[in-house]
Amino acid sequence: MNDIVIAGAGQAGARAAEALRARGFTGSITMIGEEPHPPYERPQLSKSLLQSSDAPVAYIKQAADWTKTLDIRIETGAAAIECDADRRIVSTADGRNFRFDGLLLATGTRPRRLSALEDAQIEVQYLRSVEDALRFRRHIQAKSRIAIVGGGVIGLEAACAAARSGCHVTVIENEERLLARAFPPLVSSLVADRHRGHGVTFVFGATVTGSTSRSVDLSNGAEIAADLVLVGVGVTPSAELAVRLGLPAAEGIAVDACGRTAAPDIFCAGDAALQWSRCHGRAIRVETWANAQNQAISVAANMIGETVEYNDPPWFWTDQYDQNIQVTGDMRDAEHVARGDPNGDRFSIIAMRGAELVGALSVNAAKDMAMLRRVIAANARPRRADLEAPGYDLRSALKSH
Repeated sequence: MNDIVIAGAGQAGARAAEALRARGFTGSITMIGEEPHPPYERPQLSKSLLQSSDAPVAYIKQAADWTKTLDIRIETGAAAIECDADRRIVSTADGRNFRFDGLLLATGTRPRRLSALEDAQIEVQYLRSVEDALRFRRHIQAKSRIAIVGGGVIGLEAACAAARSGCHVTVIENEERLLARAFPPLVSSLVADRHRGHGVTFVFGATVTGSTSRSVDLSNGAEIAADLVLVGVGVTPSAELAVRLGLPAAEGIAVDACGRTAAPDIFCAGDAALQWSRCHGRAIRVETWANAQNQAISVAANMIGETVEYNDPPWFWTDQYDQNIQVTGDMRDAEHVARGDPNGDRFSIIAMRGAELVGALSVNAAKDMAMLRRVIAANARPRRADLEAPGYDLRSALKSH
């Protein structure tokens, strides 16, 4: 390969570009990004940018470092919308063409829209860009009444920042508890209680059906007063380019362990990639900071002729006030084993299917999680009795594997 084009200038695209240079690739690299900014990591949008009134945007590198130091061309504000696989040309919305020998689809995702709030009189926000985060931060500073639709990680982190600043916050969740797909019920309750202690109100088992200029209407008949609605009900893959290439992409852009798609010399990395997860026993999209970085680095190596399979268990973290919660693998449809006191401030819960460790969650137990991630990645199989023993050193599971 002499010319590599990366469609997408977010975290996955940026880390892949860095890795290509670090592994000695000397050909041309062009990153095409829809946003007007140099690449940045998205976790700050619901974390640091909301937690401080003057926190600056942290870019992975400044534009000059990409172009001058790494000799990587960045085209910002330029969405890649067409691709001719035979001629090997990517085209942008403004009519420019970029030739490639290898193409990396790092197009990410976009927020799932809430149809009941389309064309609403009340202000409605989604949290997906720097501009979104800064606009929401201004509402936090104004101590607005905020209704958050969706009790997932993004919505809860936004609720933390708003509640700490004195906003009146209501979280509307259509499930009967928070983060039901990732948290055991005990941890869902723990997080909800911590939020309630900071004045956050929850409405469970309801959806938004409409709005006025100063409120939202719910399916249970309630009316929630608000100045702003923040919607966090998931994302969908940005896969238009893949569809134009004839790749199936309804649930994500399918890749093998090396990041290859079904089209020759076309790869995919990051949130849009549909990749196999041993922990889940199926192909999933992994919408995490760690996957956007590490899978992209692995895929970059494969683009230039190495063979590096990526199979890290999914992992993410969230800070809920003074609770640091980390999750790896899959916590659903499994037997849960407690390590430490689940009624205390520091513990872990390990998910097992038979003798196989398929997931873990830690609350204020980062050291445990660091080892559990390694144990699960190695497919080690310590005994349940050992895992429950307070003095058991998790490193022993790796030594015996």
